[in-house]
Amino acid sequence: MVFDFKRECKDIYRPKTTPSIIDVPTMRFIMVDGKGDPNTSEEYQAAVELLYGLSYTIKMSKKGPYLPDGYFDYVVPPLEGLWSLDDDGEFRGNGATIADKSKFLWTAMIRQPDFVTKEVFVWAKDALARKKPELDLAQVRLADFTEGLCGQVMHIGAYDDEPATVALLESFIKDNGYKTEMTDIRRHHEIYLGDPRRTTPEKLRTVIRHPIIKLIESKQL
Repeated sequence: MVFDFKRECKDIYRPKTTPSIIDVPTMRFIMVDGKGDPNTSEEYQAAVELLYGLSYTIKMSKKGPYLPDGYFDYVVPPLEGLWSLDDDGEFRGNGATIADKSKFLWTAMIRQPDFVTKEVFVWAKDALARKKPELDLAQVRLADFTEGLCGQVMHIGAYDDEPATVALLESFIKDNGYKTEMTDIRRHHEIYLGDPRRTTPEKLRTVIRHPIIKLIESKQL
């Protein structure tokens, strides 16, 4: 059976619409950093093309002369995104409450199996460059990402309706003795389980995740 990360790691990819706490393990990703409105930015669209191009090049290596050590057949994991703002503003939701979406700083990324080493990544870039020489492969990187303790929830509906779900998540985090703490690395995180080109907005499913820390309760003397 083809390995499916979404099926095998349900705690990561299939949270309920009721918020929960999760300790996210270290995972390997192909990543592209950028800036701008994802709805209109050519840079964002190019990043997504790069991520899928490399991910499918690696997956389909089973049909070519180069097969990475430890290869197993799998379903390419979903597109993900880390989000913040370039003016140090606090990011709490996707873009519905932000007037100027050109201020978005984003990291678009797709998870990779552990057999995707630096050597495999370099091979995939060379193979994709031969197939699509117009792509700018200099901006893409392979990295391990440790997200750690987070609050998460499944949002069902249009992306612009996310703020209500984010507010639900934030209330849950606070009510359970935690605090959202975002850094340059641990940011507002979205995992896109639906394809907006093929799914109606009200049926889109998006995992929303916020990094948290446990608040220390003061002891009464």
